[in-house]
Amino acid sequence: MADIAVDRHTIAAQRAIFYVQRELEIAGDSHNPAIVLCDRGTIDGLAYWPGPSEAFWSSLATRLDIELSRYDAVIHLRTPALEHGYNHQNPLRTESAAVAAEIDARIVQAWERHPRRFIVESSTEFLDKAARALEILRGELPECCLAPRAILET
Repeated sequence: MADIAVDRHTIAAQRAIFYVQRELEIAGDSHNPAIVLCDRGTIDGLAYWPGPSEAFWSSLATRLDIELSRYDAVIHLRTPALEHGYNHQNPLRTESAAVAAEIDARIVQAWERHPRRFIVESSTEFLDKAARALEILRGELPECCLAPRAILET
């Protein structure tokens, strides 16, 4: 009986997160910006969903292909392994390194069909990973956003 309550809680939480994420994206896009950068995407909820992916999509009245088409590019920053700095110095980290790695693998799988998915592997230095992500972002900027390189590096 407790598992059913946990699943219902997880389902409700992931549906709420999906709708909040979508509304944030709509708000970000509302003034026709050149680019909208999101920390998460609507597909991420699949990694936390306690049942089959079909149930996720039907409960949200959408489909994977529809959600994939909403994103021009996806940059996945891999969760660091324990030996690459995963720790609880960041108070937002609630999972163990092992659980975080399992969730990360499910997120990788959830986005695997996106045609412009970039994966930034973990490294012992977070700044190396951040630099790689910035390099990818620079390559994805539309022409209108390109500035002299000195401005982007400040």
